[in-house]
Amino acid sequence: MGPTEAQLERAVLETAAVLLGALAVLAVLKAASEGLRRRRAGAWVVVVGAGPVGLSAALAALRSGKVRGLTLVEERPRAALLARPQQVALQPRSLRFLRRLGLDVDNLEGCWDQERFFTRLGVFQEHLLSLLERRRRHRLPLRLCLGTKFSEEFLKKNLSSHWPNIVIIADGSCGESSTILGISPEYTVESCNAYGANAAIERPDQRQVPTPEIRAHGLYFDLSAYGMDMSNMGKESSVPGFHLKIYGTFRNRYLALACPASDSKVVRFLRHTLNSTIMKNIFHQSFNAYKMDIEPRVNELTLHRIQCSHRLFEIMLSHRRVTAALLEKDNVVVTIEGEAARVLNFDTGCGVNLGLRGLESTEELIYKVATAIDQHDIFEALAAKIRHSKQVAEDFKQNGLFAAMFE
Repeated sequence: MGPTEAQLERAVLETAAVLLGALAVLAVLKAASEGLRRRRAGAWVVVVGAGPVGLSAALAALRSGKVRGLTLVEERPRAALLARPQQVALQPRSLRFLRRLGLDVDNLEGCWDQERFFTRLGVFQEHLLSLLERRRRHRLPLRLCLGTKFSEEFLKKNLSSHWPNIVIIADGSCGESSTILGISPEYTVESCNAYGANAAIERPDQRQVPTPEIRAHGLYFDLSAYGMDMSNMGKESSVPGFHLKIYGTFRNRYLALACPASDSKVVRFLRHTLNSTIMKNIFHQSFNAYKMDIEPRVNELTLHRIQCSHRLFEIMLSHRRVTAALLEKDNVVVTIEGEAARVLNFDTGCGVNLGLRGLESTEELIYKVATAIDQHDIFEALAAKIRHSKQVAEDFKQNGLFAAMFE
């Protein structure tokens, strides 16, 4: 007598339960194996450049938790790095990002003004270097190669034979590392819809301590002494005036003058004048009018210390068409950051922020590349990094100059 229908149904259910159980076990084992693979995954990273962006990139890479070894290479020796006198301005967003990397603003020489922190470039870099060295003392696989030139030979010696390798280029607007790696040098150049000029005053007898920025808005200049007819300027009263920013230390003082793009008579005059003394006198008078009370005026004897633009120029943003790539021949992922990727031809005094903004996606890129299963995952990680890089440039074109100068 054969099995009954109920027995057959029970047998089918038992078989299905066994199969489902086996599939569940396989799924758990696969998930556990994938989790173990992801935990053990890591990348070998080379960072080129030890400026603020390169040092921050190295810290961001280590924070990803997916770095098996990191090499930082910089052509300048340590003393030259730490002697840089320029001042940097860190805005709240950059400060939040840097604090996640370990920045201790409370123990850094500088000053606060309107939620922004000002410090000297050399002091800032020394602090970031100390954070990296502290991690090296914790036995993290980290090499600092200061005073060492990046080259093809250096890269070959410092690339791991294991996949994946990631190279972060942060050697500034004049760096040659991208060319060495064969990355396209093409830039997209776009207008920021503004005109500007800048100046620098070096006074060796003044102090070299961080100083808050000074901003002045709605400036108008009487240029009648230079043949500019000011008698019928009333119809241009609706045109916004100029915006001035004074920044840097008392020893190395910098001035930036900017205005929204317009076809007003004054703007046309200052854009096309052949008289190079006009801009110098504008900066001279502007500085004396808006400087801090405790710093000396520029007078006829010290006027020669002002170095400035000869006329107004159009403010442009240049950004690389290729900011991330996979070098299949060498099996290396490359990302380009800071001024090596985006260059503004106008010094706003907040240039570091534009570079640091691009680093906000560095941890994600390293994690995705380190845990990638195949080339498709690599391309997905690169696509996300490229989208973020383009968004940084787009955001600056829309709001960056306005926030840096016109607010």
